[in-house]
Amino acid sequence: MTRQPTTDAPSAPSAADEAEIARRLCALTLEQKVRLLTGADFWSLHPEPAVGLRRLVVSDGPAGVRGELWDERSPSANVPSPTALAATWDEPLIERLGGLLAHEARAKGVDVLLAPTVNLHRTPYGGRHFECFSEDPLLTARIGVAYVRGVQGGGVAATVKHFVGNDSETQRMTLDARIGERALRELYLAPFERIVGEGGVWAVMAAYNGVNGHPMTESPLLREVLHDDWDFDGLVMSDWFAARTTEPSARAALDLVMPGPIGPWGDALVAAVRKGKVDEALVDDKVLRLLRLAARVGALSDIPTTAGPPHYDAASVAARLRETAAAGFVLARNEDAVLPLDRATLHRVAVLGPNAAVARTLGGGSATVFPPYTVSPLDGIRAALGDDVEVTHGVGVTPQTRIPAAALTYLRHPDGSGEGVEVRFLSADGTPLGSERRAGGAYTWMGSYGPGVPTGQVARVEVRTVVRAADAGRYAIGGSGIGRFRLSVAGAEVFDARLQLPPGADLVEGLMTPPQRLHTVDLTAGEEIEVVLTHDTVTHDTVTHDVDSSDDALGDAVTMFQLNLQPPHGSDDEEIERAVALARAADVAVVVVGTTEEVESEGFDRTGLALPGRQDELVRRVSEANPRTVVVVNSGAPVLLPWSEEVAAVLLAWFPGQEFGNALADVLLGVAEPGGRLPTVWPASERGLPATEPIDGVLAYDEGLFIGYRGDGRTGWEPPRFAFGHGLGYTTWDYVSIDAPSEVLSGAELTVEIRLRNSGTRHGKEVVQVYAGRPGGAVERPLRWLAGFVVVEAAPGEEAFATVTVDARAFEYWDTEVGGWVAELGTFTLEAGPSSTILPLAADIAVGNS
Repeated sequence: MTRQPTTDAPSAPSAADEAEIARRLCALTLEQKVRLLTGADFWSLHPEPAVGLRRLVVSDGPAGVRGELWDERSPSANVPSPTALAATWDEPLIERLGGLLAHEARAKGVDVLLAPTVNLHRTPYGGRHFECFSEDPLLTARIGVAYVRGVQGGGVAATVKHFVGNDSETQRMTLDARIGERALRELYLAPFERIVGEGGVWAVMAAYNGVNGHPMTESPLLREVLHDDWDFDGLVMSDWFAARTTEPSARAALDLVMPGPIGPWGDALVAAVRKGKVDEALVDDKVLRLLRLAARVGALSDIPTTAGPPHYDAASVAARLRETAAAGFVLARNEDAVLPLDRATLHRVAVLGPNAAVARTLGGGSATVFPPYTVSPLDGIRAALGDDVEVTHGVGVTPQTRIPAAALTYLRHPDGSGEGVEVRFLSADGTPLGSERRAGGAYTWMGSYGPGVPTGQVARVEVRTVVRAADAGRYAIGGSGIGRFRLSVAGAEVFDARLQLPPGADLVEGLMTPPQRLHTVDLTAGEEIEVVLTHDTVTHDTVTHDVDSSDDALGDAVTMFQLNLQPPHGSDDEEIERAVALARAADVAVVVVGTTEEVESEGFDRTGLALPGRQDELVRRVSEANPRTVVVVNSGAPVLLPWSEEVAAVLLAWFPGQEFGNALADVLLGVAEPGGRLPTVWPASERGLPATEPIDGVLAYDEGLFIGYRGDGRTGWEPPRFAFGHGLGYTTWDYVSIDAPSEVLSGAELTVEIRLRNSGTRHGKEVVQVYAGRPGGAVERPLRWLAGFVVVEAAPGEEAFATVTVDARAFEYWDTEVGGWVAELGTFTLEAGPSSTILPLAADIAVGNS
């Protein structure tokens, strides 16, 4: 059985609707038109009653639909991270997940989802690697098309981002990515091209960075590529605060400046039009595209939309997320078939590691959502095994150097009414302006402190709570953020500090991993102590580091800080010894290791690929104590696994969303098969990886076409830890034959049929991958490149037929002299198999003149 995508791209407005949109445009004055082209606030666009336009709401992001609030008061279904989604290689599954996101969006009043992110995994150092799909443009494109079709099939606009070259975070606001023309077209633009053309995406986001000398909000690529080459009829918006000029960005094909109401357009753009420096026809085209987007999402009166999202209740949301997480888990190693575990033989299971009881389900930055719950590996395994199996737990090590936001279980309302904190908004003279009751220790306000609170008068935000000690010991209590913080404990002020970013830091880095100030206090079990954290609201004059105006604007618009609390815990030495003892006494040890928000987040790139802290030591010590050690890697991007050949099994879980623990239990016990295949290479070392650090503001993509697996076989190439496309299941497959035409005309697609047999004892799923190569060709190319793939399933002993379509583009390259796609005539080789390095079947194809 072969899985295929299920729906066509949503249709464009009818000719009659287009005429009506154009008629309404003519009813607007220049001032009305320009007003529409800058956001009304952080997450919405201006309404315009004169043309029947209601307020439109936009929202992050790829791992869920956050809505207009960035905190626990507006919970969102936390879907697996994009790396996990791409690891499924399963387009129908991702399209269904897109439908779930459309349902979530409509439930929150969201019209436009700011996703998917389709920048490539140029290097594993990229801070937002987890937020992107793959290192391969074809896999990225096809998963992105499925995602967009699912979202837009529910009547919600998708926004493909970040166009283009936003593949790293260091100096992202200002860097100029120097990308060769072939690499730009064949790699970095390719996913956008397919998502625009085949996916019919309704919006594109222009990136912060520049490419080849032009900031993307002013880049000629917007018009030359999106409009002229691809006939894109949708809207181009800026990344938040990315638009910094009036006339250059207005003359480019940028349609919407976000957020608002501040920005470089407004009155300045009206004046530029009046002076003849910007053609009003360009403004009209921008407004037309905005109104077209509004019509598509049902925000323009009397222009109906037939699309609507599927219905999901809480149980069906959980089931979809659980299925998707398991489908993305990659079983990288499984010696002696230790997995799946035989439940009947289990009496004691040790679940160990820093991510076992508090798992990481999503990455940091604008992708963050607040799920209604998360299922940890420990909780999921305990629930699945029940009372008949003893499940023990040890943290092993504490890799974080930062203290986390205070967990709700330690916080009590000052009035004794239950768990939580009271937040008060105060004027400069201490007058209360409003208050909130909150259920956590992380706080974010963007542009507003909520209904009834006069935002411009708020000078201080005060968090009041009572900390209750669960266990006796030393507790670290404090605050993190940018600006002035004061902490009082038991009525006494213990610090008054101004926290600042280090020189050159991205402000988003400061928001995601802000500086901290802490105070320690010894408490007895059950003891309660009053805590008050006061924060002076941040303005640009309190951010004393060298940033550009966009950082200043963001600092003025956002108040974001945490109340931090770390309960007592043993030293790493003590916890490792305890974990080893638990492993030695168990039938199997499951060690859950991973990254932290300190090393994997928006706003900064990674400085190394090793697991943080002493996690490698923990794995080795546990595996020495118990040969049946299964390591679950909870990271959004590759990490070095120097012990991978020393443990029984390695399961790569990514950031798998709120159903992590339940999905993990399903896979460990064989209820579900680990369905994932690697969407990116996992390197064995850090040698030769592309850098993220610009030199004099320029980041040169010197590796050209040869990112990831495309560098295989080149000088200095090192075999990876785990290859692109790699992944094991719970059955085995024999690749029997390949059937392909012996020749094909240039410009034509072809169909390849692969016959394979499930030679194992279980029903299974296989991702059949087809790679193209051009031995001895005159055009420089990788050794091989992905040309097509399909997911098949079969019962034990059953044969499956995988029908793989190979596009004409697989045999073409971008000719820089003619400025277009050209087929290299001659013989290509198509190879088929389960990964980029295991390809048992091959066929030669002669590409001739059409």
